[in-house]
Amino acid sequence: MNPKIDFLRADCLEVMPFFPDNYFNLAIVDPPYGIGISKNPFRQKHKIKKWDSEPPGPAYFEELFRISKNQIIFGGNYFDLPATQGFIIWDKKQPEDFSSAMCEFIWTSFQRPAKIYRRHVVNSETPKIHPTEKPVQIYRWLLSKFAEPGDRVLDTHCGSGSIAVACHYFGVDLFAIEKDPDYLNGAIERFDRETRQIALAF
Repeated sequence: MNPKIDFLRADCLEVMPFFPDNYFNLAIVDPPYGIGISKNPFRQKHKIKKWDSEPPGPAYFEELFRISKNQIIFGGNYFDLPATQGFIIWDKKQPEDFSSAMCEFIWTSFQRPAKIYRRHVVNSETPKIHPTEKPVQIYRWLLSKFAEPGDRVLDTHCGSGSIAVACHYFGVDLFAIEKDPDYLNGAIERFDRETRQIALAF
């Protein structure tokens, strides 16, 4: 049986209150960091929207921690989060003179030894849907380390839908929220394209 992948266009703060405590086994989220990323020349080739002007406030994190048993949060150094030993450094394998960050800090609620994930930011041959799109492979790696098949996973800022493709192939249910219609439509189209089973005629 294929896992259940649900997409919802909404503001996550309006949706999360409807879920009971600890409903999701795991939340893997990449919320806005509030660092004005649209001013970065490296991002100018993408359609920039004003989604990154402010980071989520305390209400977001309170609900996120209430409805999920464990959490993995990209850009954890930008938020006021509890101390953890189980952080992850994503080494993006970029040269020292690269105009953007060479690595990214990922906060996790797991009290396990810290880890390093090494992979280039994204395949340059694949057109980006979102200016901060993450590769499917990092989500598959995170799931392999921190999830079990059959788990319920939450993503409050779905973006390009990379996590949906990873969840489909790993075998976990996903509830993915995205409030921007362009990003959401792109994520759904991508998910359908990358998970479509092609019937071969013999």
